[in-house]
Amino acid sequence: QVQLFESGGGSVEAGGSLRLSCEPSGHYVNMYCLAWFRQVPGKEREGVAALYQYRPDRSRPDTYYADSVKGRFTISQDSAKRRLYLQMDNVKPEDTARYYCAHRGSCNPSVWHLGTLYNTWGQGTQVTVSS
Repeated sequence: QVQLFESGGGSVEAGGSLRLSCEPSGHYVNMYCLAWFRQVPGKEREGVAALYQYRPDRSRPDTYYADSVKGRFTISQDSAKRRLYLQMDNVKPEDTARYYCAHRGSCNPSVWHLGTLYNTWGQGTQVTVSS
């Protein structure tokens, strides 16, 4: 089973940018769904974005975003189709959270944001946005 390792978190001022990375311990096989979630202590875990790679040539994955980050965050994968990124632009104080990447074998567009459907999680990386 693939293990996931996040990095790139830190402190940033509102309006700034940050890029998170998620490195897998191995290679993904067949189709896969990778997602970023975030959680603030005392609050429910929130789906931020997901990437669904299902084409045989590994091109043009489907992507999904929470309304709260659309137009500001971008999920992508490197050319080797391993490392997952979350580019965070125009960040806001409400983006402060611990961010986790997660993996499962497929994505369903209507439930990609449900963390209970993912079976592999990283340890998370903290993002703090100051106003």
